[in-house]
Amino acid sequence: MVLADLGNRLKGALSSVSSGSDDEIAALLKDISNALIENDVNFKLVFRLKENIRQKIDTDSFKSDTVANKRKKLQKAVYDELVALVDAYEEPPQIKKLSASSTTAKGKKKLVKKRESHVIMFVGLQGAGKTTSCTKLAVYYKKRGYKVGLVCADTFRAGAFDQLKQNAIKANIPYYGSYLETDPVKVSAEGVAKFKAERFDIVIVDTSGRHKQEESLFSEMVQISEAILPNQTVMVMDGSIGQAAEEQAKAFKEASDFGSIILTKMDGHAKGGGAISAIAATKTPIIFIGTGEHVADFELFKPSSFISKLLGIGDLQSLMDHVKSLNLQDDENHKKTMEHIKEGKFTVRDFQTQMNNFMKMGPLTNIASMIPGMGNLMGAVGEEEASAKMKDMIYIMDSMTQQELDSDGLLFIDEPERIVRVARGAGCAVIDVEMVLQQQQMMSTMAQTAKSTQAMGGAGPGGNANMSRMIQQAQSNPNFMQNIQNMMQGMGGAGGPGGPGGMAGLMNNPNVMAQAQQMMQDPNMMAQAQQMMRNPGMMQRMMSQFGGGGSPFG
Repeated sequence: MVLADLGNRLKGALSSVSSGSDDEIAALLKDISNALIENDVNFKLVFRLKENIRQKIDTDSFKSDTVANKRKKLQKAVYDELVALVDAYEEPPQIKKLSASSTTAKGKKKLVKKRESHVIMFVGLQGAGKTTSCTKLAVYYKKRGYKVGLVCADTFRAGAFDQLKQNAIKANIPYYGSYLETDPVKVSAEGVAKFKAERFDIVIVDTSGRHKQEESLFSEMVQISEAILPNQTVMVMDGSIGQAAEEQAKAFKEASDFGSIILTKMDGHAKGGGAISAIAATKTPIIFIGTGEHVADFELFKPSSFISKLLGIGDLQSLMDHVKSLNLQDDENHKKTMEHIKEGKFTVRDFQTQMNNFMKMGPLTNIASMIPGMGNLMGAVGEEEASAKMKDMIYIMDSMTQQELDSDGLLFIDEPERIVRVARGAGCAVIDVEMVLQQQQMMSTMAQTAKSTQAMGGAGPGGNANMSRMIQQAQSNPNFMQNIQNMMQGMGGAGGPGGPGGMAGLMNNPNVMAQAQQMMQDPNMMAQAQQMMRNPGMMQRMMSQFGGGGSPFG
């Protein structure tokens, strides 16, 4: 993703600050300004951001503060201003299910008053990716339990209906369109009426691409809107147009009065940052960004989360929300894994289930960017190589017998010849099998720790709220994130061929132990660790949320 280059430059600028001197601050602001301008962010917006940061730190309290606090305040100021740069401060319309129900104070369910289907009309320039984005949005809501239908009102472009039809069939989404009817107003009205009659929660209407200078097409867009009366009009924009996004957005807003924007092709051009900031200047919220051609390459856009991932801070809350959307609780293997974790066990089969679930979550680079410190590691490896490694791990476990999968992994230590046999079956080296077993043992140790600490203290009331607070505190602490990242890099060398795996490997790794010692000397980090220990149910809940994936902090 090209935006990763911007993120790396911003992180590099922040990491260069050591003492918080005037010269360092001036160099930092210059580096940030150059990085943003090269990403086609409007010069006036960059100048305002730079001045706002300068004002926040140009105080007597900042100048007299300790070096450590200066760095924290400076990083916080940069973070806040970057969020303000891409935030439109407008909330998009909310969508509710027709079949929704609520619970009364006495615990009895009551039906919600009947509502009309929520109609979403897509507009935008030609070639912006409207048809693909329609399918992506339909899949997004389908995963969350909504009944979604697609309508193709693009009768102008040859092959438009075929494209939407193929996408819909592949994603198993109901669709409507016509090869014979040439009036887009009639097609859209008939399609919306059909899905409304069948009580669909959401009806998404794809229209022809048009340009602000094509008055006839703009007039047609208005006629379609008057015929179907959409609850929400979404404009799809190509992120590669950069600052020009502002002008196009204003032109479309005058004609269709759209309420939100989907920004596409954010994976292949350096002007994406400029497009986001330009759109934010129009006070129109961006709801999603497209980061690739596949259905999974579609991210919910939240300004704070976007900047957090850009700066490598991570976004654990979004990761947990994403995991919830997979509905893993209905999977039998996942249920067994959760039961094992509650019992303090974690078998090789549990690890296999975890890896399979992880592969369902979409592009690994997107998932890694949500985990503090993992974005940099994934950036160094690359999407294809990381996916290949994940698949190799699954192939290794597929080469094991049922007895081996249901074991706690110690069977391989007692009978090392099993490792050789599995390596031959998977077509890999013995060290690759050992690394899989090392990671499984690490997870097993974490499950045992979660079980033992729960027996000591239990989850306690307010555990979820405390976990959320802990996540927010960790995300706002740059030292904590930096040390976690360094520890994770050190963990990559834990164990080794023939060496101790699991926690033993970590204890023997000088890099990991040095980082742990540094964290122990920081009172803020120790307070966060103590909070987790006082409420040990957090660990188990976090493991449950992540499908048995252990603590998101390491």
